[in-house]
Amino acid sequence: MHIRFDVPADPAYPGRVAAVLAGVRLRRYTTIGAFLAGLGVVGLAVSRFVSWGDKISSLCWALLVGGVLSMLYAPWVRAKARRRSGDYAVEGDYDITDDNIMMRSGSESGGIAWDGVTRVVETPDFWVVYVGRMPATVIPRWLMSDADAETLRAFMAEQELLPS
Repeated sequence: MHIRFDVPADPAYPGRVAAVLAGVRLRRYTTIGAFLAGLGVVGLAVSRFVSWGDKISSLCWALLVGGVLSMLYAPWVRAKARRRSGDYAVEGDYDITDDNIMMRSGSESGGIAWDGVTRVVETPDFWVVYVGRMPATVIPRWLMSDADAETLRAFMAEQELLPS
């Protein structure tokens, strides 16, 4: 397998990549925040009906506020990443073979060996490549031809990197 495609110098592209990677890394904050906010709401409801409720109501309010702030943290980081990365638009390319994924962006280049990849997660526009537990890079599907995308999908399925 040998797949090569170019990445145009689109000012929106680095922001999209940053948003996808930040979203993957920060998903747990939304879950934890929803749990804390729910716990706070339940605590406030219970505190109205028990005699010692006034003692726990401040804790419940803190859980509720902390949960809401935790849920808002991920969208804030994604928006900040999009804003900051807008200046990084340079031409680049991907060169994907059976052995590795090589990426070039401007004068920088780097690669990831398929042996080090532990899994690949699909998002609407990207394949997110994980090395260990951390997302290492993304592969933009919409910049590839349909035939190349299917070839790469088959390769990753054969390597058992994509969830079934």
